[in-house]
Amino acid sequence: QVQLVESGGGLVQAGGSLRLSCAASGRTFSNYVMGWFRQAPGKEREFVVAINWSGDNTLYKDSVKGRFTISRDNAKNTVYLQMNSLKPEDTAIYYCAAERARYLGTVLDPDYWGQGTQVTVSS
Repeated sequence: QVQLVESGGGLVQAGGSLRLSCAASGRTFSNYVMGWFRQAPGKEREFVVAINWSGDNTLYKDSVKGRFTISRDNAKNTVYLQMNSLKPEDTAIYYCAAERARYLGTVLDPDYWGQGTQVTVSS
């Protein structure tokens, strides 16, 4: 069992920045593909970004490319999402997710989910 706890969400003005963190515990962290999903009220949960276990391969949703950056620190069992140039349409609950896989493919199919952290971007 892996537990994921997100932090770093909050309220920010359009054009601002936030950094989300996801701390993992319970089992080995390095051999999981990690990523982030988000869900706005009344909308389906959608994929945002993922990173492989070694941190040298990433996959981004098109609308966040150039604005969001994912990274991981396996020594700290933590994955980060740096979000710059935030837009109101980025407003959502952001969920950390982990898949029991070493390599990043075209689809992230999580085995574990965090509780979520709220990101609100005002216009």
